[in-house]
Amino acid sequence: MEKFTTVTGIAVPLDRADVDTDQIIPKQFLKRIERTGFGEFLFFDWRKEPDFILEQPFYRGASILVAQRNFGCGSSREHAPWALEDYGFRAVIAPSFADIFRTNCTKIGLLPVQLTEDEVNKLMAQLKAIPGAPVTVSLEDRIVTTPTGERFSFEIAPDVRERLLNGWDDISLTLAHEDAIAAYEGDREREGPSTGQFLTASQT
Repeated sequence: MEKFTTVTGIAVPLDRADVDTDQIIPKQFLKRIERTGFGEFLFFDWRKEPDFILEQPFYRGASILVAQRNFGCGSSREHAPWALEDYGFRAVIAPSFADIFRTNCTKIGLLPVQLTEDEVNKLMAQLKAIPGAPVTVSLEDRIVTTPTGERFSFEIAPDVRERLLNGWDDISLTLAHEDAIAAYEGDREREGPSTGQFLTASQT
């Protein structure tokens, strides 16, 4: 997966709480087995609403999404972070996330950034006042820099931060132990008897 160090980009203020995974990517689009191709269906039902924020020209090419509490609740579908990433988002900022959604994000390189409600509301206000304004998210420094220059710090588990900074997904972590795995499997190899010798006389 792509490394995440620092991203500066247009931020979208999605001023909604309890955004569930069925709104992020509705169930009728979960038929693909690939991880790509879901971005065009992101927030499919909401995008039919007049003036839905993602349809506004200020937010074309956005790479950061800002939402309210409990983002990614509902079913545990991996397709929700896949759709956000495929659309072009690199980070999601919110006061809280559903646990499984948060984990699914970090496994593909999408950074969930948890700020306080007060900080998120300040950021929302700035983004609404200056549509299309950029925000910087630094995983190296664990800092979000708002359009007006305010800096909000965030916490993240050290092991998750290391994986994201290095672009290590689950396969990469496994391959890092390839020699040890090969040695273990080699030690376990034993010559076994032919299964034919266990056949009874009546079976032969």
